[in-house]
Amino acid sequence: MSSNANGTGANTPASQLESVLPIHPTAARRGNPIVVQSDLTSYTNDHIISKFTNRGADVAVVEGQYIVTPTTKQYEFQTARKVAKTGLMMVGWGGNNGSTLTATILANRHSIVWQTKNGVQQPNYIGSLLRASTIRLGTDPSTGKDIYVPVSDVLPMVHPNDLVLGGWDISGARMDEAMKRAQVLDYDLQRQVAPYMAELGSPLPSIYYPDFIAANQEARADNVVPGTDKQAHLEHLRADIRRFKEQHGLDRVIVFWTANTERYSDIIPGVNDTADNLLNAIKTSHSEVSPSTLFAVASILEGEPFINGAPQNTFVPGVIELAERTRSFIGGDDLKSGQTKLKSVFAEFLVNAGIKPLSIASYNHLGNNDGHNLSAEPQFKSKEISKSSVVDDMVAANPLLYKPAQPGAPKGSKDAKGEHPDHIVVIKYVPAVGDSKRAIDEYYSEIFCGGRSTINIFNECEDSLLATPLILDLTILAELLTRVKYRDVSPNSKAEFAPLYPVLSLLSYMLKAPLVKPGTDVVNSLNRQRNALEAFLKACVGLEGSSDLLLETRIW
Repeated sequence: MSSNANGTGANTPASQLESVLPIHPTAARRGNPIVVQSDLTSYTNDHIISKFTNRGADVAVVEGQYIVTPTTKQYEFQTARKVAKTGLMMVGWGGNNGSTLTATILANRHSIVWQTKNGVQQPNYIGSLLRASTIRLGTDPSTGKDIYVPVSDVLPMVHPNDLVLGGWDISGARMDEAMKRAQVLDYDLQRQVAPYMAELGSPLPSIYYPDFIAANQEARADNVVPGTDKQAHLEHLRADIRRFKEQHGLDRVIVFWTANTERYSDIIPGVNDTADNLLNAIKTSHSEVSPSTLFAVASILEGEPFINGAPQNTFVPGVIELAERTRSFIGGDDLKSGQTKLKSVFAEFLVNAGIKPLSIASYNHLGNNDGHNLSAEPQFKSKEISKSSVVDDMVAANPLLYKPAQPGAPKGSKDAKGEHPDHIVVIKYVPAVGDSKRAIDEYYSEIFCGGRSTINIFNECEDSLLATPLILDLTILAELLTRVKYRDVSPNSKAEFAPLYPVLSLLSYMLKAPLVKPGTDVVNSLNRQRNALEAFLKACVGLEGSSDLLLETRIW
């Protein structure tokens, strides 16, 4: 690697520690080790084809009695076996998440190991659901022991090391400089990965509408697409996506918003309530078209998936309708990495145990740029909304503890929403702690015969190191889901294979406020989200979902 007079670090000596450790299991390549031998599953050179029975139940309540009718419906799934050459274009590429993800992928790709105060550290993908967790396949008949495989081995998926990285940022700092500015990674890793980061150059100019993010971000905005014509901005973004795809010979580009949280956009009839109105609002440069919505529309019109990793309402009704019309994939909202993920587990544990949370108080402070942006009230309100809805479905599932919503009650009243724990979220900006976020939760609950229980949890985590594996998971799953088609094979059906519905609710496990098909209920339970994803992946290879009945262990 040649020297560089600008001091980018490109003349750093090669690491003497490089490759002294074996590749971490979470970063290893294993091919496609699973073969299902069943009349429900067949393989061609191009596809895995599976038959799946979707089992459910229709329930009617007649004079207080529940009448349950089991239902079944037959489907076939067709999954393309060839993994697309995939690019990841991040909006906010030079931010903490974008620079950290880029540096850690490069560290894994080049087997860079580094010294820390605790010794030698190797790169890995710990924290990734796909790369670092497993699925139970079944049992070994000779021993009766369970057999587990990595989630990423169930179907052919992109390896993180193979992602082609790029994107936009309102800051023009070179990627090695952005990594240094973020202050997330150990110095010795930064030193070694800096030459590779420098070779990536600076992010593409991004869209900057000051009204949508905090005023304290203006000093960073030195790399923006000029002008105020939103139609011109849309065409600019579409050209960026096409150019990136062509330059790198890509089959697929995933566009991912990991930039600053925006304020909520007002939903205005005639402006963003339908696809046509939204496209016209862009042509007229309406003030309520946000940068994130513009990126979403550009991705949709280019036929590439768009994922929103922040809490704002990027997906106004017009965006969802446009995605439906073009059959382009979208997913969001807001990465679920720490406090909210824990809350979705802990609140469910309490309610399922028959304990009644009366209040949940959540406090956070952090000192990175995300915290700086969230110190502005409009941006905080977006985050507050996404963090506050996480327990809603768990509460609604237990009318023994919480009075359900009353039909016909005045809109906005307590009776219309139903009984609910008091729930408050506080976020404060404390520069000194940097990326190391502190979260404190108090769960105050009613227990047996009027008793009370208080549980306090203190959680300290490195925000970006929890978030970046989620970006990988969302990207890899989005690419996979573009290769999955289904058809109804019920009697008398002549349906052809078709893509999945555009809103990728299967991504919910990684997201605070999951976007779902309009008219369907949001599932926030982390356990149900994980089970749904596992069941879907298994269905694509002709296996039943996870069964913890273990009947063979409970009978003679």
